[in-house]
Amino acid sequence: MSTTYTTLPLTSSPSTTTTKGKSALGKDDFLKLLIVQLQNQDPMDPMKGTEFATQLAQFSSVEQLSNINSSLTESISANQVMTQSINNALAATMIGKTVKASSDSFNVAGSGDMNLGYTLAKDAATVTVKICDDSGTLVRTITVDGAKLGDGTAVWDGRDDHGNQVATGTYSFSVEAVDSANASITANAFVTGTVTGVRFKSDGTVFVVDGVEIPLSQIIEIVNGKDNG
Repeated sequence: MSTTYTTLPLTSSPSTTTTKGKSALGKDDFLKLLIVQLQNQDPMDPMKGTEFATQLAQFSSVEQLSNINSSLTESISANQVMTQSINNALAATMIGKTVKASSDSFNVAGSGDMNLGYTLAKDAATVTVKICDDSGTLVRTITVDGAKLGDGTAVWDGRDDHGNQVATGTYSFSVEAVDSANASITANAFVTGTVTGVRFKSDGTVFVVDGVEIPLSQIIEIVNGKDNG
């Protein structure tokens, strides 16, 4: 009399928890599959020793990789915290310094001339600076003739195109430049001002430069090495 044994497919076991939404198996999933395989093996043809050893080695490798990944994640988090702490400490030393920043925003606190900076990729026949209020409305257009390669400045007296003093608040400006053949030239706006404060926000450190918040990443130069005053 012969006895027939049936090998159950691994995927049919009701005790196996189905994990949805995963693109890769973790060490717990791997171990569950190994247990199910042992439970459903054919007693007349059990898993060969070499196959079992190979699967155990694979499980060990998965566990080690998982532990390495956890350690790396913890190390990266610790480094980020340390870097942020160092940046915060250094940022405080910038108070009182005059800086140059790649920003187009500035603050009008009253009457008087303001210097709006720009950097040209080459000599320009004409540079046009357009100043807008915080709602984006154009209030003044300034033209500079014969500007040279590098940094330049457009001086604004704080008045609109009709000669009226503008209100206090935050303004922005854009810069356009053309050469003698009326071809466009790359022109980048920048502002200079005194750092009056530092704010530590969830998305990074910002300097308060003459009343305007400027991210640390936009500071391109410390104009002087001594405190103003």
